[in-house]
Amino acid sequence: MPKVTTIAELRHYQLQNHMHRSWGLVPTMGSLHEGHLQLIKQAFQENKVTFVSIFVNPTQFDNKADLDNYPSSINKDLQKIQAIDPNICVFVPSVETIYPDGAAVKKYALQGLDKPMEGRHRPGHFDGVATVVERLFTLIQPDVAYFGQKDFQQLQIVSLLGQSMGIQVFSFPTIREQNGLAMSSRNRRLSPERREEAKLIYELLQWTKSNFSSHTIVELKEMAVQKLAKTQDFELDYFEIATEHNLQTVDSKKDGMSYRAFIAVVVDDIRLIDNMSLN
Repeated sequence: MPKVTTIAELRHYQLQNHMHRSWGLVPTMGSLHEGHLQLIKQAFQENKVTFVSIFVNPTQFDNKADLDNYPSSINKDLQKIQAIDPNICVFVPSVETIYPDGAAVKKYALQGLDKPMEGRHRPGHFDGVATVVERLFTLIQPDVAYFGQKDFQQLQIVSLLGQSMGIQVFSFPTIREQNGLAMSSRNRRLSPERREEAKLIYELLQWTKSNFSSHTIVELKEMAVQKLAKTQDFELDYFEIATEHNLQTVDSKKDGMSYRAFIAVVVDDIRLIDNMSLN
């Protein structure tokens, strides 16, 4: 399986495959789970050349402890990718390769997509995300990039960036564990007890979806907060309902609009996010 770590190695591989101009990219931070693997399989099925990047991006972490504790399992990741197909090219760059002039974060005009929810609670996070995604897009030059819907706000921002660079962004539905918890590399840090309790996040989103037509948005938000407050081990960062197209949080509904519920919860210092389409 081709594994490249430097830009020179990447360029050499690209030159060998320049005739196969259908390139797909799955950007990851490693610690791969079934959600990542579904994206990789989709990319492999749809493209003549598939790249998977594994890079824990320091510029998108607003909490150093979160960066330091982010799970890493590079050998297992490579085995999982090889099991899909040994011809997939894995790009595993160093921080110096991605940021040769230092890990400086660019500022982006993201049409307000970065302001609510994660943007409000993690200032600068999406500038860090956009910085590394733009760098990966520039280096790998894919035709299509693949992202999951678990971080729907990130997906919308990356789609906007891809549009500006002529790169199609394909989204894949959130893959969930048996109890409904959205798959995340951070789930590995949860104890079995907390992992089971965290199914409440999914149940809360399902309840919101089921009651969306019969309650006002203000009522739904108030009841959701009350339900979550019964679990003392969970610290709620936010529960919001927003329009899908521009992610603006709302307190009332309008006919013809599509809405989505967003939630962020901290469990034992581990931050979990999820979302669900409501109508």
